[in-house]
Amino acid sequence: MSTGLIVLIVIIVILLALIVALMIIGRKAQKKQAEQQGQLDAMKQTMTMLIIDKKRMKITEAGLPQAVIDQTPKLLRRSKLPILKVRVSNRVMSLICDEKIFDSVPVKKEVKATVSGIYVTEVKGLHGKIVVPEKKKGFFKNLVAKAQEKAGAKMVK
Repeated sequence: MSTGLIVLIVIIVILLALIVALMIIGRKAQKKQAEQQGQLDAMKQTMTMLIIDKKRMKITEAGLPQAVIDQTPKLLRRSKLPILKVRVSNRVMSLICDEKIFDSVPVKKEVKATVSGIYVTEVKGLHGKIVVPEKKKGFFKNLVAKAQEKAGAKMVK
């Protein structure tokens, strides 16, 4: 057997081992996520709150309780999280927002939110509908849209 064939076989075996390992890790992560989602659903409650501000900031700068900061993994402390500063009755507090709904959360408006601990999972407008801002187009999509507009062609989504 030639050396090239042996190297190719070794690379294929290593890639197959990596794929199997990733599948096993993915299944474990999926089970863990389903368990955590069940816990969030069990603890959720609906609150009326005024959203003062929303920002992406590090967990150490967010003004969350020290117990929460101590429980987070060290790697997560450096990453930025979506944080909402809200007023519930007469208390002002910082809450962590779900990444999926962070862009649709209105600022300076009163909303009815589903909260699980310090984690906001859902937001509904109390007075009127919540206006979801349009996503910004990328640089190249803007260029294509402008070129099509000048040419008189239809917009491609």
